[in-house]
Amino acid sequence: MSTMSGIQGQILEVTVVGCQKLKDTEWFSRQDPYVVLEYSGTRHRTRTCTDGGKNAVFQEKFMFTLLEGLRDLKVAVWNSNTLSTDDFIGNATIQLQKVLSQGYDDCTWTLQTKTGRFAGEVRLILHYAGAKKQNYGSVPSAPPYAPQVPQYSAPPAPSPYSSPPYSGPSPYPQGQYSQPQSAYPPVSAYPPQPSAYPPPPSTAYPPAPSAYPPGPSAYPPGPSAYPPPPPSSAYPPPPYPPQPSPYYPQGPYPGQYPPPPY
Repeated sequence: MSTMSGIQGQILEVTVVGCQKLKDTEWFSRQDPYVVLEYSGTRHRTRTCTDGGKNAVFQEKFMFTLLEGLRDLKVAVWNSNTLSTDDFIGNATIQLQKVLSQGYDDCTWTLQTKTGRFAGEVRLILHYAGAKKQNYGSVPSAPPYAPQVPQYSAPPAPSPYSSPPYSGPSPYPQGQYSQPQSAYPPVSAYPPQPSAYPPPPSTAYPPAPSAYPPGPSAYPPGPSAYPPPPPSSAYPPPPYPPQPSPYYPQGPYPGQYPPPPY
């Protein structure tokens, strides 16, 4: 269902905020502008902004009953005259698609003269309450709040492929540690316990009598073979010249020494 369908008989609220940059239609004085709104044969006119000149402020609100199939609003700005007819300043056609679909439209529209020239701007604020009701009805409602309760399940069964935990004795020795008890004074092993080994011989005091002075010895020494025996060689030496040696060759001059003269 479209948000713009079913507007027949609904209320459209239009607020005329003001005009700016209006075309000046007066020669000697300031113009007195006012705004005329028209929708489906219904017309609404703002008050006259005396001496408003080119920038007029109105801040007036009007209500229109919407008609199915009519999607635009006519707006025109005039200059009020006392002795003559009012002067036309400019007009514009306001499209209602945005306000009918969104429910709100705040925009400035451009005014044009009869020849299509720029004649100023007009600011309108549009409200349509029917769009909000239709939008709210099309939005799905949120599910009711239900607190989430944690679900507890039994622990999983042990797997037949996994080995059970070892419950036998520990393969590591467990020593028994006890806190040493301190005793003061400390207990010592005095007197010493008898030893299983015989004690070493100790020097008796006074010492035992020794063999001093020493007994008779073989001093002075007995007769020896002194003087020493002569050496093995014959003494006195053999006569000179020496005998020829069987180990060395003879000299060039055999015979007696010294050799005979030449």
